[in-house]
Amino acid sequence: QVQVVESGGGLVQAGGSLRLSCAASGTIFSINAMGWYRQAPGKQRELVAEITNPGTTNYADSVKDRFTISRDNAENRVALQMNSLKPEDTAVYYCKVVLRPRILSGVREYWGQGTQVTVSS
Repeated sequence: QVQVVESGGGLVQAGGSLRLSCAASGTIFSINAMGWYRQAPGKQRELVAEITNPGTTNYADSVKDRFTISRDNAENRVALQMNSLKPEDTAVYYCKVVLRPRILSGVREYWGQGTQVTVSS
């Protein structure tokens, strides 16, 4: 069993900052990638940022130069530092983990429960 636990969401004024954190635990042989997605009501879930095991990062154009994703491999944790927040960043943010539970298992995808980020004007 794998658990994905997020923290750090909340309310913030425009121009402020938040730091989201996500930790994966349980039966984990290896992690291929971790990332953050967000979804606003009536909109599709979209990629915000991701980081692979080799350390390659990928950002949505809308957050590039404002958000930074980082990973602590020893703790199976990923963080998203969000600066210069805008009202359009308001959404539920989800952590996604791509991992192999056991050496003989296939690669599987796990999601956190989501954490609300609200940016006021």
